[in-house]
Amino acid sequence: MNRPQRPQRNPNPQVHPPKGNYAFIDSQNLNLGVQKIGWKMDWRKFRLWLQEKYGVTHAFMFIGYMQENESLYELMHGHGYLVALKPTLEIKPHAENGDETKDKDEKPVVKGNIDADLVLYAMKELPNYDKAVIVSGDGDFFGLIEYLSQQKKLLKVLTPNQRYSTLLKDFESYIDGLDTHRRELAYHDRPRKPKKG
Repeated sequence: MNRPQRPQRNPNPQVHPPKGNYAFIDSQNLNLGVQKIGWKMDWRKFRLWLQEKYGVTHAFMFIGYMQENESLYELMHGHGYLVALKPTLEIKPHAENGDETKDKDEKPVVKGNIDADLVLYAMKELPNYDKAVIVSGDGDFFGLIEYLSQQKKLLKVLTPNQRYSTLLKDFESYIDGLDTHRRELAYHDRPRKPKKG
């Protein structure tokens, strides 16, 4: 995995798997949203939970690609996610008022906006799923969520916490805050047992 790749849902287009529900996951919104309220997602548990609770057969995980995170992408793939990687841009901070020291101290900001890709995949895959689960609290997905709702294709909107965009208020009947499932989904560092010997 040397460069961003697209997930392959069905390598043989002649063979159509039975329909199910698909999840479209804004990984950064989810990750930062749960960390903001003090916990980390257990990605293996989350994938199983999506399958058991919402009948998710395909979970598309949209992530900005960084070469140093390749092991993370492999891990996600191993947990059953279809990982869609988006190229990232490194934006270097500009020195203000000739202050060159500030420029050297600040780390570049890495941008990998996946919103367009998530919307594209949700629309491209529309004939292949029964219902969609959108995992994000970002108001940029208002148009997609509205359309899926109108088409009777929206199952749930899973927000990381209760502080989601006010644009999504119209869809409160679909919203389920993942913070209310923290007990089931949180990652716990298990202390290693000392070796006997």
